[in-house]
Amino acid sequence: MYICQKTNQMKLSDFNYDLPKNLLAEFPSENRDESRLMVIDRKTEKIEHYQFKDLINYFEEEDVLIINNTKVFPARLYGNKEKTGARIEVFLLRELNKEQRLWDVLVDPARKIRIGNKLYFGDDDSLVAEVIDNTTSRGRTLRFLFDGTYEEFRLKLNGLGETPLPKYIKREPIPEDKERYQTIYAKNEGAVAAPTAGLHFSRHLLKKMEIKGVNIAEITLHVGLGTFNPVEVEDLSKHKMDSEELIIDQQAVDIVNESIRKKKRICAVGTTVMRGLESSVSSINTLNTYRGWTHKFIFPPHDFAIANSMVTNFHTPKSTLLMMVSAFAGKDLIKKAYDEAIKEKYKFYSYGDAMLIL
Repeated sequence: MYICQKTNQMKLSDFNYDLPKNLLAEFPSENRDESRLMVIDRKTEKIEHYQFKDLINYFEEEDVLIINNTKVFPARLYGNKEKTGARIEVFLLRELNKEQRLWDVLVDPARKIRIGNKLYFGDDDSLVAEVIDNTTSRGRTLRFLFDGTYEEFRLKLNGLGETPLPKYIKREPIPEDKERYQTIYAKNEGAVAAPTAGLHFSRHLLKKMEIKGVNIAEITLHVGLGTFNPVEVEDLSKHKMDSEELIIDQQAVDIVNESIRKKKRICAVGTTVMRGLESSVSSINTLNTYRGWTHKFIFPPHDFAIANSMVTNFHTPKSTLLMMVSAFAGKDLIKKAYDEAIKEKYKFYSYGDAMLIL
């Protein structure tokens, strides 16, 4: 599996492994909280196997779960190029200007799409966009031309857009994906990928946690496509993360810092939450409020200041997400856990099973 090098400097090749294709989760588990849960104890290095709903057994009163309440919007559109009618995929990345309806997008195939081209969307071509800038090889700035209010425009976009399932899922989206590729607590729209560790929580499980006295703190990190970008430089210190918008309000800060003071279990639900927390640490290792952008890249070795446990999915080889969990649990323990997950036929990636690291 991983090829480990006996140096202190972590390299990209340290985070490679062979994953059998049949372990990629094309669909979610039938019920959210009945996916599998691997529990890893960092102190004892013990690995145990449960169902996700058993998570509640690891939490006591006044412990805290920190969740990412970002909401995925239907970011994948299909349009036709003027004159030729060629079918073009447009992936909405972020809104640049509300009044002018300017959006940062990726187009595919990109070589056909030049500045000045118009794209038509919908069976009746009721939405039109003009390419006004090239940003990267596949990146473009589009201005949407639409007669109507901003609310009507967003409704139109949502109606035409598809759930932006990750590219590794080869099937077409189905109606169920609209609900299942979204956490039950999603409320602040702005992500183009789901914070997947949170997909395992059912309303019932969250309610049971609350009844037990577990506190829930919410932050918002709008997950960008960069979360899927494989690292391509062997020297990890040279890798640049895409920026993602992060909001941590006073209410979340108060809940988390109180738990730090009481030395309680503080669990980051997902790598997005962990990245958000580590982007906003005070000089005395407490959490600060935050409103802005973060491009924090966490890889071993890293001292984590806020969370002392985390829920996460099983990640792709050479991904920044795998590097982060390796920094949190130790590379050798994660290697052992992934070896076992493959042997036990756990499901990997966005719709896959979960891991709790204590």
